[in-house]
Amino acid sequence: MPRLKEPLPDAELQLLKALWAVASATARELAIAVYREGDATAMGTVQKLLQRLEKKGCVRRDRSEFVHRFSAKVTREEVAGWHLDSAVGKVADGSLAPFITHLVQAKRLSEQEKAEIRRLLDQ
Repeated sequence: MPRLKEPLPDAELQLLKALWAVASATARELAIAVYREGDATAMGTVQKLLQRLEKKGCVRRDRSEFVHRFSAKVTREEVAGWHLDSAVGKVADGSLAPFITHLVQAKRLSEQEKAEIRRLLDQ
């Protein structure tokens, strides 16, 4: 599993979200999914972002056909973890407590989510 030093930029996250929604996609399919068009500008942007994500170890490229297909090599949970680790380090000096406190007090957690967190903490 790759380990990133910094959170992924929003544009790269958009592509990963599109890939998580499908098993695999071509660059054109991703351009249409993310930018609603498959023109040269959108295609160029998507190609560059895919190259960056591939270099970071976040996407896999299937070269077995003329048109390459891409799939996510990382899960949503892994990426969320990288972003959370970065925020915890920058904002709370490594402590998760302020983040958990905020989530619980803001009532953004369902009862099921709270139960899952309790279960994980008890392990």
